[in-house]
Amino acid sequence: MNVKTKDKIATGVFYVIAVLIVVILAGLLGYILVKGVPQLSWKFLTTPPQSFQAGGGIGPEIWNSFYMLIITMLISVPISLGAGIYMAEYARKNWITDLIRTTIEVLSSLPSIVVGLFGFLVFVIQMGWSFSVISGALTLTIFNLPLLIRVVEEALNAIPNTQREAGLALGLSRWETITRVLVPAALPAIITGVILAAGRVFGEAAALIFTAGQSTPILDFTDWNPMNPASPLNIFRPAETLAVHIWKINGEGIMPDAQAVSDGASAVLILSVLLFNILARLLGKVVYKRMTSS
Repeated sequence: MNVKTKDKIATGVFYVIAVLIVVILAGLLGYILVKGVPQLSWKFLTTPPQSFQAGGGIGPEIWNSFYMLIITMLISVPISLGAGIYMAEYARKNWITDLIRTTIEVLSSLPSIVVGLFGFLVFVIQMGWSFSVISGALTLTIFNLPLLIRVVEEALNAIPNTQREAGLALGLSRWETITRVLVPAALPAIITGVILAAGRVFGEAAALIFTAGQSTPILDFTDWNPMNPASPLNIFRPAETLAVHIWKINGEGIMPDAQAVSDGASAVLILSVLLFNILARLLGKVVYKRMTSS
């Protein structure tokens, strides 16, 4: 068998594997959407759930998911940006930085339920915040930080050293070179990584079962005072997210239309994650075009 024949066989095998993966993913997404999209309506998306009767919605769960996501990203993005810049531009190459990188890799591979148990012990019990938005957001921050730090570090490392040298040659300080040259150049990759991480956090359930809780109070969307218990902005109230709600109603089996609600909620979750991925690609392309055209 000559080299060309082997190359054709290998190429054909790779094509078959790629098509098989695409078919499996398309089938999974299609199954969820075909069953879930017919359940969607304005009432379903805005009304609160019902525990013992049919006709409930997922309005508070959608709000809780996005609200917790926003708080998580507001905490984790600045921390990861600073840590990534330090690891890429300031940290010396020695056993300490190697240990830090290894630790980050280990933390990024931890099961989310382990992170959830840690958040339960620290934020729910030790801090006394009980099941709440802030407990869930801080737990998701711990879950999200290793990935975001690696995204920022790799984005900065991918920039050629000639840009660093050019900034220093123009009389810029090291910090000015980082903020005015390197970070803007790495911004498309950073934005893409942040949005993909947001989609990963949005669909998380295991870590939130032990921290944000499996219930949510009746929210008063006319009251935006964060200190009121029924306010949507209160960070010390329980906050069942969409992913936790799907797990809960399938586990309890007391809701008459649990299957329909689960199908609709799953479709909303899948569509939201797909939206995050599409948005990441679009924003990355837009920022890249603006950077290259300027």
